[in-house]
Amino acid sequence: MMNRKLILASKSPRRSFLLQQAGFEFDVQVMDVEETYPDDLSVEEVAPYLARKKARAARHFITTDEIILASDSVVIVENEIFGKPTDDKDAVRILQALSGRMHLVITGVCLLSNEKEEVFSDVAKVYFEELTAEDIDYYIEHYKPYDKAGAYAIQEWIGLCKISKIEGTYSNIMGLPMHLVYQKLKSF
Repeated sequence: MMNRKLILASKSPRRSFLLQQAGFEFDVQVMDVEETYPDDLSVEEVAPYLARKKARAARHFITTDEIILASDSVVIVENEIFGKPTDDKDAVRILQALSGRMHLVITGVCLLSNEKEEVFSDVAKVYFEELTAEDIDYYIEHYKPYDKAGAYAIQEWIGLCKISKIEGTYSNIMGLPMHLVYQKLKSF
């Protein structure tokens, strides 16, 4: 599909899965990057900012004509970002905030090579049904959502049983807007 080597700068198994399912060949290079951002950044700019930060931290993996792909997703309710939960209590708090409401999932992506850098993002609206305390406890106990922005994954129980509607792409909510990634890589 591509003439250049693709390097996924992410430890997310979901991003690897999406790229594999779309037929991409790639290597994974994991970088630990602190997911911090300036306080004055708008919530819509956070995911693209973090994607760029991750790509630039992985720049040293480029030896000739490789392309780094880095990404970050954020979940937003009423201008508040809900990141990855720190523990059970935090996961409960986040899922209670999402219960019965619409939230945004914004995924930022950065493509980086020796010649070029391109940053883009995609937005999806996700509508949760009401979550009972039992629903939340079940999900946390069985799915351990500690590495997921917004404390959930759309491809797991909560996505299958408690999301009533989405506006946008499933792959964006899962962590990588594949329609845009494909389009941008073709022209990169």
